[in-house]
Amino acid sequence: MAARLTEIHCPSALLADRWATDVLFEIDAHGAISAIATEVDAQLHPRAHRLRGPVVPGMSNLHSHAFQRAIAGCTQVKGPGRDSFWTWRRAMYASLDRLGPDTLQAVAAGLYMELLEAGFTSIGEFHYVHHPGAGERYSRPAELSHRIVQAARDTGIGLTHLPVLYMTAGFDEGPLGLAQGRFGWDPQGVLSVVEAVHQDIRHDADHAVGLAPHSLRAVPPAPLSEAVAGLHAQWPDAPVHIHIAEQTAEVEGCLEVRGARPVQWLLDHLPVDDRWCLVHATHVDSAEVAGIVKAEAVAGLCPTTEADLGDGLFPAGEFLASGGRVGVGTDSHVGRAAAGELRLLEYGQRLQHRARNLVLPPGEVHNGAGLWRAAVRGGAQALGRASASLSVGQRADLVSFDALAPGLVALDGDHLLDAVIFGGTTSAVDTVIVGGRLCVKHGRHVDRDRLVPAFRTALRSLRS
Repeated sequence: MAARLTEIHCPSALLADRWATDVLFEIDAHGAISAIATEVDAQLHPRAHRLRGPVVPGMSNLHSHAFQRAIAGCTQVKGPGRDSFWTWRRAMYASLDRLGPDTLQAVAAGLYMELLEAGFTSIGEFHYVHHPGAGERYSRPAELSHRIVQAARDTGIGLTHLPVLYMTAGFDEGPLGLAQGRFGWDPQGVLSVVEAVHQDIRHDADHAVGLAPHSLRAVPPAPLSEAVAGLHAQWPDAPVHIHIAEQTAEVEGCLEVRGARPVQWLLDHLPVDDRWCLVHATHVDSAEVAGIVKAEAVAGLCPTTEADLGDGLFPAGEFLASGGRVGVGTDSHVGRAAAGELRLLEYGQRLQHRARNLVLPPGEVHNGAGLWRAAVRGGAQALGRASASLSVGQRADLVSFDALAPGLVALDGDHLLDAVIFGGTTSAVDTVIVGGRLCVKHGRHVDRDRLVPAFRTALRSLRS
């Protein structure tokens, strides 16, 4: 990737507390914002990198399964009976047969390129394909995690890598099925992967590592507690992500076996706090909503994937109005745009409640701009990344829009950000900078021509 920029000038920017004009950002050697000045004449800073359009803080994508990019759009054939998340899961498992280190790295790099071009500046990789096959190991046990790290380096995206603990096939604690054999680790094994990744990234300020217990159905209570305690004994601030309450069948199974709804059980038995991200949390009751808010955990919502899989709708309006924290992810990558996830998050609530402008944090009046700010804050928290706003000490993660795009002409400030999300503009992103490094220029990744051939080859091999 290119060297870090030291100065960036833009005509306007959404700072932590307001929109400002003629903004100059100074970037330190580690990729953090060291100073911000406003009303600055660009002619006085001829060495500054000049952006053509308004700038907002980059969006964190808090939930990704990179390998699933290979099957995005390829699971729409009606099977016998009623299709659901569970029939989709069988198709997803079948896609793993040809996935190896080289294909995973190429697909992940191609995906991260696409996400950067669509306004995401960092990714939470919820990584559960660990092994070449059931009972087999790579010579480097964390081989596939290292390949994810390399894909992030190849594209410049910020990465929080989340190795997954996956132990059982369901709440009955039965053994993993044949198709799940590549996922299995015990707590010691998955923490060894966390350590290996930590050693790989320890000198890179744009990368971090955490842990992802896959779900309550895939991790029994004792090893779940053991893994979380082991993580935080060594890395006290590391994030913890978990799939939870995505499907009604999961809620029913948890009630039957553990006597409580999934989110309530988690809140009652684990030290859930602001280091946690509860991914999906689709099927929650009011008490669980209040519990997540009290814990200051982030609800990790993936609206396009949740719609594709027929999951249901998280009560996002109620949650945000109560002071809840949200972020968005692209999960299976049937959608890959930051604005698109926020748009569907709001539109789902509109369809359900037959009203408009529903998903708003307290004090916000602009639906699109309020959603962007909330998801930037929540995503940064979930990834353990200092990118919650454009302010001194935060990462220099910037997204600049094309102010000449027809959908944005004559708009500024929050009105422009509303139009980015709800105005129907197909691609308004012009420039993306991560940690002070230029990743996207004029809507194209700076290394697109290098990355795309391997991406295409990998997709062909996985789809043939």
